[in-house]
Amino acid sequence: MTTVILVVMCVVVGALELYAGKQSRDQANAFSRRIEELNEQVTKQNNVLVTVGERLSADLTRVKQDVLPALDTRLRQNTGQVEELADLVHQADDFLRKQADRMRDLEQQRITLTALRRKLTEVETSVRAVTRTGAEAIEGRVDLALGRLDDLERGGTEILELQRSLTRTLEGVEDVVTELLQFTEGELDDTVTATLTGRPNGHAVTATGRLWTRDDQLDDILGEMYERCVRASRLNVRFRTVEGQDGPGSPERRRYFLGGQDTEDLAGAFLALLISTGADLPKNGARRGLTRVEPGVPPGVEPNRPPEDEAALKALLRTLSESSGAVAQIGPLMAVRTRDELLCGVLTAEQSLENDEVFWDPSAAAVRLRRLPSHQLWDLTPWATP
Repeated sequence: MTTVILVVMCVVVGALELYAGKQSRDQANAFSRRIEELNEQVTKQNNVLVTVGERLSADLTRVKQDVLPALDTRLRQNTGQVEELADLVHQADDFLRKQADRMRDLEQQRITLTALRRKLTEVETSVRAVTRTGAEAIEGRVDLALGRLDDLERGGTEILELQRSLTRTLEGVEDVVTELLQFTEGELDDTVTATLTGRPNGHAVTATGRLWTRDDQLDDILGEMYERCVRASRLNVRFRTVEGQDGPGSPERRRYFLGGQDTEDLAGAFLALLISTGADLPKNGARRGLTRVEPGVPPGVEPNRPPEDEAALKALLRTLSESSGAVAQIGPLMAVRTRDELLCGVLTAEQSLENDEVFWDPSAAAVRLRRLPSHQLWDLTPWATP
Protein backbone atom coordinates (compact mmCIF):
# COMPACT_ATOMS: atom_id res chain seq x y z
CA MET A 1 0.00 0.00 0.00
CA THR A 2 2.80 2.35 0.88
CA THR A 3 4.50 1.56 -2.37
CA VAL A 4 1.38 2.40 -4.32
CA ILE A 5 1.04 5.69 -2.51
CA LEU A 6 4.67 6.55 -3.22
CA VAL A 7 4.25 5.65 -6.87
CA VAL A 8 1.13 7.78 -7.11
CA MET A 9 2.88 10.69 -5.43
CA CYS A 10 5.82 10.35 -7.81
CA VAL A 11 3.45 10.37 -10.75
CA VAL A 12 1.66 13.44 -9.39
CA VAL A 13 4.94 15.24 -8.74
CA GLY A 14 6.14 14.39 -12.24
CA ALA A 15 2.90 15.65 -13.74
CA LEU A 16 3.15 18.86 -11.76
CA GLU A 17 6.73 19.36 -12.89
CA LEU A 18 5.73 18.74 -16.48
CA TYR A 19 2.83 21.22 -16.14
CA ALA A 20 5.09 23.81 -14.49
CA GLY A 21 7.66 23.38 -17.24
CA LYS A 22 4.98 23.78 -19.89
CA GLN A 23 3.68 26.93 -18.20
CA SER A 24 7.21 28.34 -18.01
CA ARG A 25 7.78 27.66 -21.69
CA ASP A 26 4.43 29.25 -22.60
CA GLN A 27 5.22 32.34 -20.54
CA ALA A 28 8.68 32.58 -22.08
CA ASN A 29 7.20 32.27 -25.57
CA ALA A 30 4.54 34.90 -24.78
CA PHE A 31 7.17 37.20 -23.34
CA SER A 32 9.29 36.75 -26.47
CA ARG A 33 6.32 37.50 -28.72
CA ARG A 34 5.50 40.62 -26.69
CA ILE A 35 9.10 41.80 -26.97
CA GLU A 36 8.98 41.26 -30.73
CA GLU A 37 5.69 43.22 -30.99
CA LEU A 38 7.17 46.06 -28.97
CA ASN A 39 10.24 46.04 -31.20
CA GLU A 40 7.98 46.24 -34.27
CA GLN A 41 6.01 49.15 -32.76
CA VAL A 42 9.21 50.98 -31.86
CA THR A 43 10.49 50.42 -35.39
CA LYS A 44 7.26 51.75 -36.91
CA GLN A 45 7.30 54.80 -34.65
CA ASN A 46 10.91 55.44 -35.54
CA ASN A 47 9.99 55.25 -39.22
CA VAL A 48 7.08 57.66 -38.68
CA LEU A 49 9.33 60.06 -36.79
CA VAL A 50 11.89 59.86 -39.56
CA THR A 51 9.18 60.63 -42.15
CA VAL A 52 7.84 63.56 -40.12
CA GLY A 53 11.36 64.88 -39.63
CA GLU A 54 12.02 64.68 -43.36
CA ARG A 55 8.76 66.53 -44.08
CA LEU A 56 9.59 69.21 -41.52
CA SER A 57 13.04 69.58 -43.00
CA ALA A 58 11.54 69.89 -46.48
CA ASP A 59 9.01 72.48 -45.26
CA LEU A 60 11.71 74.48 -43.51
CA THR A 61 13.85 74.33 -46.62
CA ARG A 62 10.94 75.51 -48.77
CA VAL A 63 10.19 78.36 -46.36
CA LYS A 64 13.84 79.42 -46.38
CA GLN A 65 14.13 79.19 -50.15
CA ASP A 66 10.73 80.53 -51.28
CA VAL A 67 8.65 82.23 -48.59
CA LEU A 68 11.31 84.23 -46.75
CA PRO A 69 12.97 85.68 -49.90
CA ALA A 70 9.56 86.60 -51.33
CA LEU A 71 8.55 88.20 -48.04
CA ASP A 72 11.84 90.08 -47.88
CA THR A 73 11.38 91.33 -51.45
CA ARG A 74 7.84 92.48 -50.71
CA LEU A 75 8.95 94.23 -47.54
CA ARG A 76 11.65 96.06 -49.47
CA GLN A 77 9.19 97.09 -52.17
CA ASN A 78 6.68 98.35 -49.61
CA THR A 79 9.46 100.12 -47.73
CA GLY A 80 10.47 101.85 -50.94
CA GLN A 81 6.88 102.94 -51.57
CA VAL A 82 6.57 104.25 -48.02
CA GLU A 83 9.82 106.19 -48.44
CA GLU A 84 8.58 107.66 -51.72
CA LEU A 85 5.33 108.75 -50.06
CA ALA A 86 7.30 110.24 -47.17
CA ASP A 87 9.47 112.18 -49.63
CA LEU A 88 6.32 113.43 -51.36
CA VAL A 89 4.90 114.60 -48.03
CA HIS A 90 8.17 116.39 -47.21
CA GLN A 91 8.14 118.08 -50.61
CA ALA A 92 4.55 119.18 -50.06
CA ASP A 93 5.52 120.59 -46.65
CA ASP A 94 8.43 122.51 -48.18
CA PHE A 95 6.20 123.88 -50.91
CA LEU A 96 3.57 124.93 -48.36
CA ARG A 97 6.20 126.74 -46.32
CA LYS A 98 7.45 128.54 -49.43
CA GLN A 99 3.92 129.52 -50.38
CA ALA A 100 3.28 130.76 -46.84
CA ASP A 101 6.40 132.94 -47.06
CA ARG A 102 5.24 134.18 -50.45
CA MET A 103 1.82 135.02 -49.03
CA ARG A 104 3.41 137.00 -46.22
CA ASP A 105 5.49 138.91 -48.77
CA LEU A 106 2.40 139.65 -50.86
CA GLU A 107 0.50 140.77 -47.79
CA GLN A 108 3.36 143.08 -46.89
CA GLN A 109 3.41 144.46 -50.43
CA ARG A 110 -0.32 145.08 -50.27
CA ILE A 111 0.09 146.96 -47.00
CA THR A 112 2.94 148.98 -48.51
CA LEU A 113 0.88 149.80 -51.59
CA THR A 114 -2.03 150.92 -49.43
CA ALA A 115 0.25 153.18 -47.40
CA LEU A 116 1.78 154.57 -50.59
CA ARG A 117 -1.64 155.27 -52.02
CA ARG A 118 -2.64 157.07 -48.85
CA LYS A 119 0.58 159.08 -48.99
CA LEU A 120 -0.01 160.03 -52.62
CA THR A 121 -3.53 161.13 -51.73
CA GLU A 122 -2.11 163.39 -49.05
CA VAL A 123 0.47 164.75 -51.52
CA GLU A 124 -2.29 165.40 -54.04
CA THR A 125 -4.28 167.33 -51.47
CA SER A 126 -1.21 169.37 -50.48
CA VAL A 127 -0.33 170.13 -54.10
CA ARG A 128 -3.84 171.29 -54.88
CA ALA A 129 -3.85 173.52 -51.82
CA VAL A 130 -0.44 175.10 -52.53
CA THR A 131 -0.72 175.94 -56.20
CA ARG A 132 -3.21 175.99 -59.00
CA THR A 133 -0.59 176.31 -61.74
CA GLY A 134 -0.41 173.23 -63.86
CA ALA A 135 -3.12 171.66 -61.75
CA GLU A 136 -4.60 169.74 -64.62
CA ALA A 137 -1.26 168.15 -65.58
CA ILE A 138 -0.44 167.31 -61.99
CA GLU A 139 -3.91 165.89 -61.38
CA GLY A 140 -3.59 163.79 -64.52
CA ARG A 141 -0.28 162.36 -63.34
CA VAL A 142 -1.61 161.77 -59.86
CA ASP A 143 -4.73 160.09 -61.23
CA LEU A 144 -2.53 157.95 -63.46
CA ALA A 145 -0.37 157.00 -60.49
CA LEU A 146 -3.44 156.25 -58.40
CA GLY A 147 -4.86 154.14 -61.22
CA ARG A 148 -1.65 152.17 -61.45
CA LEU A 149 -1.65 151.69 -57.70
CA ASP A 150 -5.26 150.46 -57.88
CA ASP A 151 -4.27 148.00 -60.59
CA LEU A 152 -1.31 146.81 -58.53
CA GLU A 153 -3.50 146.45 -55.46
CA ARG A 154 -6.14 144.48 -57.37
CA GLY A 155 -3.45 142.30 -58.89
CA GLY A 156 -1.92 141.70 -55.47
CA THR A 157 -5.34 140.79 -54.06
CA GLU A 158 -5.98 138.36 -56.91
CA ILE A 159 -2.55 136.79 -56.46
CA LEU A 160 -3.21 136.51 -52.74
CA GLU A 161 -6.53 134.75 -53.39
CA LEU A 162 -4.84 132.40 -55.84
CA GLN A 163 -2.15 131.65 -53.29
CA ARG A 164 -4.78 130.89 -50.65
CA SER A 165 -6.67 128.63 -53.05
CA LEU A 166 -3.44 126.85 -53.94
CA THR A 167 -2.62 126.45 -50.26
CA ARG A 168 -6.03 124.90 -49.57
CA THR A 169 -5.57 122.54 -52.50
CA LEU A 170 -2.12 121.52 -51.31
CA GLU A 171 -3.44 120.96 -47.81
CA GLY A 172 -6.09 118.65 -49.27
CA VAL A 173 -3.42 116.81 -51.24
CA GLU A 174 -1.31 116.52 -48.11
CA ASP A 175 -4.27 115.04 -46.20
CA VAL A 176 -4.88 112.50 -48.96
CA VAL A 177 -1.19 111.57 -49.10
CA THR A 178 -1.09 111.23 -45.31
CA GLU A 179 -4.12 108.93 -45.29
CA LEU A 180 -2.66 106.95 -48.19
CA LEU A 181 0.61 106.61 -46.28
CA GLN A 182 -1.23 105.40 -43.17
CA PHE A 183 -3.28 103.00 -45.29
CA THR A 184 -0.14 101.59 -46.95
CA GLU A 185 1.62 101.17 -43.61
CA GLY A 186 -1.45 99.44 -42.16
CA GLU A 187 -1.70 97.10 -45.15
CA LEU A 188 2.00 96.30 -44.82
CA ASP A 189 1.66 95.52 -41.12
CA ASP A 190 -1.43 93.38 -41.73
CA THR A 191 0.29 91.48 -44.55
CA VAL A 192 3.36 90.76 -42.45
CA THR A 193 1.19 89.69 -39.49
CA ALA A 194 -0.94 87.43 -41.68
CA THR A 195 2.16 85.88 -43.26
CA LEU A 196 3.90 85.21 -39.96
CA THR A 197 0.86 84.02 -37.99
CA GLY A 198 -0.99 82.24 -40.78
CA ARG A 199 -4.23 84.01 -39.87
CA PRO A 200 -6.20 85.93 -42.50
CA ASN A 201 -6.10 89.70 -42.51
CA GLY A 202 -9.11 90.94 -40.51
CA HIS A 203 -8.55 94.63 -41.30
CA ALA A 204 -8.60 94.52 -45.10
CA VAL A 205 -11.10 96.61 -47.06
CA THR A 206 -14.30 94.53 -47.14
CA ALA A 207 -16.97 97.17 -47.73
CA THR A 208 -17.43 100.65 -49.15
CA GLY A 209 -19.49 103.58 -48.00
CA ARG A 210 -20.64 106.95 -49.24
CA LEU A 211 -21.95 110.18 -47.75
CA TRP A 212 -23.47 113.22 -49.47
CA THR A 213 -25.78 116.03 -48.44
CA ARG A 214 -26.88 119.23 -50.11
CA ASP A 215 -27.14 121.06 -46.75
CA ASP A 216 -23.83 122.66 -45.81
CA GLN A 217 -24.93 123.35 -42.24
CA LEU A 218 -25.48 119.61 -41.63
CA ASP A 219 -22.30 118.45 -43.34
CA ASP A 220 -20.08 118.29 -40.25
CA ILE A 221 -22.65 116.79 -37.86
CA LEU A 222 -23.74 114.26 -40.49
CA GLY A 223 -20.12 113.19 -40.95
CA GLU A 224 -19.75 112.70 -37.18
CA MET A 225 -22.95 110.65 -36.95
CA TYR A 226 -21.89 108.57 -39.96
CA GLU A 227 -18.48 107.69 -38.50
CA ARG A 228 -20.09 106.95 -35.13
CA CYS A 229 -22.43 104.47 -36.82
CA VAL A 230 -19.44 102.94 -38.64
CA ARG A 231 -17.58 102.41 -35.37
CA ALA A 232 -20.69 101.02 -33.66
CA SER A 233 -20.98 98.46 -36.47
CA ARG A 234 -17.47 97.21 -35.58
CA LEU A 235 -16.00 98.67 -38.75
CA ASN A 236 -12.96 100.87 -39.18
CA VAL A 237 -12.27 103.48 -41.84
CA ARG A 238 -9.28 102.26 -43.83
CA PHE A 239 -9.27 105.11 -46.36
CA ARG A 240 -11.51 107.94 -47.53
CA THR A 241 -11.67 110.15 -50.60
CA VAL A 242 -13.53 113.28 -51.67
CA GLU A 243 -14.73 113.32 -55.26
CA GLY A 244 -17.23 114.91 -57.60
CA GLN A 245 -16.85 118.57 -56.56
CA ASP A 246 -18.16 120.88 -59.27
CA GLY A 247 -16.54 123.95 -57.77
CA PRO A 248 -15.99 125.89 -54.56
CA GLY A 249 -18.97 125.61 -52.25
CA SER A 250 -20.48 122.59 -54.02
CA PRO A 251 -21.43 119.52 -51.93
CA GLU A 252 -18.67 116.97 -51.45
CA ARG A 253 -19.01 113.31 -52.34
CA ARG A 254 -17.27 111.37 -49.60
CA ARG A 255 -16.37 107.77 -50.32
CA TYR A 256 -15.25 105.49 -47.49
CA PHE A 257 -13.32 102.22 -47.65
CA LEU A 258 -14.20 100.13 -44.60
CA GLY A 259 -12.78 96.99 -43.03
CA GLY A 260 -13.41 94.71 -40.08
CA GLN A 261 -16.59 92.86 -41.13
CA ASP A 262 -17.69 90.80 -44.12
CA THR A 263 -20.45 92.20 -46.33
CA GLU A 264 -22.74 89.23 -45.66
CA ASP A 265 -22.31 89.59 -41.91
CA LEU A 266 -23.02 93.31 -42.19
CA ALA A 267 -26.19 92.67 -44.20
CA GLY A 268 -27.46 90.23 -41.59
CA ALA A 269 -26.55 92.58 -38.75
CA PHE A 270 -28.31 95.56 -40.34
CA LEU A 271 -31.41 93.50 -41.15
CA ALA A 272 -31.57 92.23 -37.57
CA LEU A 273 -31.00 95.75 -36.25
CA LEU A 274 -33.76 97.27 -38.38
CA ILE A 275 -36.16 94.49 -37.46
CA SER A 276 -35.33 94.63 -33.74
CA THR A 277 -35.71 98.39 -33.60
CA GLY A 278 -39.12 98.24 -35.25
CA ALA A 279 -38.08 100.20 -38.33
CA ASP A 280 -41.19 99.37 -40.37
CA LEU A 281 -44.49 100.95 -41.28
CA PRO A 282 -46.84 102.18 -38.51
CA LYS A 283 -49.06 99.48 -37.11
CA ASN A 284 -52.68 100.05 -36.01
CA GLY A 285 -52.26 103.80 -36.28
CA ALA A 286 -49.38 103.87 -33.80
CA ARG A 287 -46.05 105.19 -34.91
CA ARG A 288 -43.28 102.75 -34.15
CA GLY A 289 -40.46 104.27 -36.17
CA LEU A 290 -37.12 103.49 -34.62
CA THR A 291 -38.27 103.19 -31.02
CA ARG A 292 -37.78 99.89 -29.26
CA VAL A 293 -40.74 99.34 -26.91
CA GLU A 294 -40.01 96.80 -24.22
CA PRO A 295 -42.97 94.79 -22.89
CA GLY A 296 -44.01 95.38 -19.32
CA VAL A 297 -42.67 98.94 -19.09
CA PRO A 298 -45.29 101.28 -17.54
CA PRO A 299 -46.15 104.54 -19.31
CA GLY A 300 -43.84 107.39 -18.39
CA VAL A 301 -41.00 105.08 -17.37
CA GLU A 302 -37.96 105.21 -19.61
CA PRO A 303 -36.88 101.81 -20.97
CA ASN A 304 -33.34 100.51 -20.76
CA ARG A 305 -30.73 102.34 -22.76
CA PRO A 306 -30.53 100.89 -26.31
CA PRO A 307 -27.32 99.25 -27.54
CA GLU A 308 -24.67 101.44 -29.10
CA ASP A 309 -25.28 100.19 -32.65
CA GLU A 310 -29.00 100.91 -32.39
CA ALA A 311 -28.41 104.34 -30.85
CA ALA A 312 -25.83 105.22 -33.52
CA LEU A 313 -28.16 104.15 -36.35
CA LYS A 314 -31.05 106.18 -34.91
CA ALA A 315 -28.80 109.23 -34.52
CA LEU A 316 -27.68 108.93 -38.15
CA LEU A 317 -31.26 108.58 -39.41
CA ARG A 318 -32.44 111.51 -37.28
CA THR A 319 -29.71 113.69 -38.79
CA LEU A 320 -30.67 112.51 -42.28
CA SER A 321 -34.31 113.37 -41.59
CA GLU A 322 -33.31 116.99 -40.89
CA SER A 323 -31.79 117.31 -44.36
CA SER A 324 -33.58 118.22 -47.56
CA GLY A 325 -31.49 115.74 -49.53
CA ALA A 326 -28.83 113.28 -48.43
CA VAL A 327 -27.41 109.83 -49.12
CA ALA A 328 -25.59 107.61 -46.61
CA GLN A 329 -24.28 104.11 -47.28
CA ILE A 330 -22.42 101.76 -44.93
CA GLY A 331 -21.65 98.57 -46.82
CA PRO A 332 -25.01 97.01 -47.72
CA LEU A 333 -27.02 99.58 -45.72
CA MET A 334 -28.36 102.44 -47.87
CA ALA A 335 -30.30 105.39 -46.38
CA VAL A 336 -31.76 108.05 -48.69
CA ARG A 337 -33.43 111.32 -47.71
CA THR A 338 -35.37 113.31 -50.29
CA ARG A 339 -37.63 116.30 -49.75
CA ASP A 340 -40.65 114.02 -49.32
CA GLU A 341 -39.46 110.70 -47.90
CA LEU A 342 -36.83 108.82 -45.93
CA LEU A 343 -36.02 105.32 -47.17
CA CYS A 344 -33.67 102.69 -45.82
CA GLY A 345 -32.66 99.49 -47.62
CA VAL A 346 -30.26 96.59 -47.23
CA LEU A 347 -28.68 95.77 -50.61
CA THR A 348 -27.00 92.64 -51.83
CA ALA A 349 -23.54 92.76 -53.38
CA GLU A 350 -24.98 92.58 -56.91
CA GLN A 351 -27.49 95.36 -56.21
CA SER A 352 -24.76 97.62 -54.80
CA LEU A 353 -22.69 97.29 -57.98
CA GLU A 354 -25.52 97.80 -60.49
CA ASN A 355 -25.07 101.55 -60.99
CA ASP A 356 -22.77 103.42 -58.66
CA GLU A 357 -23.65 106.87 -60.02
CA VAL A 358 -27.38 106.44 -59.33
CA PHE A 359 -26.88 106.20 -55.58
CA TRP A 360 -25.31 109.68 -55.41
CA ASP A 361 -28.62 111.30 -56.43
CA PRO A 362 -31.24 111.07 -53.64
CA SER A 363 -34.21 111.09 -56.04
CA ALA A 364 -32.76 108.42 -58.34
CA ALA A 365 -31.60 106.37 -55.36
CA ALA A 366 -35.09 106.53 -53.82
CA VAL A 367 -36.62 105.27 -57.07
CA ARG A 368 -34.08 102.45 -57.14
CA LEU A 369 -34.78 101.49 -53.52
CA ARG A 370 -38.53 101.40 -54.23
CA ARG A 371 -37.84 98.52 -56.62
CA LEU A 372 -36.35 96.35 -53.87
CA PRO A 373 -38.30 93.43 -52.40
CA SER A 374 -40.37 94.27 -49.35
CA HIS A 375 -38.05 92.44 -46.95
CA GLN A 376 -35.15 94.69 -48.03
CA LEU A 377 -36.91 98.08 -47.84
CA TRP A 378 -37.99 100.20 -44.85
CA ASP A 379 -40.05 103.34 -45.43
CA LEU A 380 -39.26 105.67 -42.52
CA THR A 381 -41.13 108.69 -43.90
CA PRO A 382 -43.81 108.65 -41.15
CA TRP A 383 -41.08 108.49 -38.52
CA ALA A 384 -39.20 111.41 -40.12
CA THR A 385 -42.33 113.55 -40.52
CA PRO A 386 -42.73 115.97 -37.58
